[in-house]
Amino acid sequence: MANLKLGKLPDRTPSKITITVSAGLSQALKDYAALYRQTYNESETVAELIPFMLVGFLEGDRAFARARKESLPAAGMSEKLRRVSGSGSELSKAE
Repeated sequence: MANLKLGKLPDRTPSKITITVSAGLSQALKDYAALYRQTYNESETVAELIPFMLVGFLEGDRAFARARKESLPAAGMSEKLRRVSGSGSELSKAE
């Protein structure tokens, strides 16, 4: 077997999560998407923005990062890091 510099790619199967939010949060997310469109002159839906918002939030939480580094039990995950699909972030863990 060849010894490639690039290792085997991680599982990139997306997971769909459905949530219910308050009317106020829904409006705030729509307002954010509108401001994003105004700022970057590109239209993105709230659904497209939310994964990147969540990654930013979790990466900014030092207590979470510390607990995770100290082997916080993760549901069905091994210890190697993988990139979050499309975000360029190494937030989630994989096999």
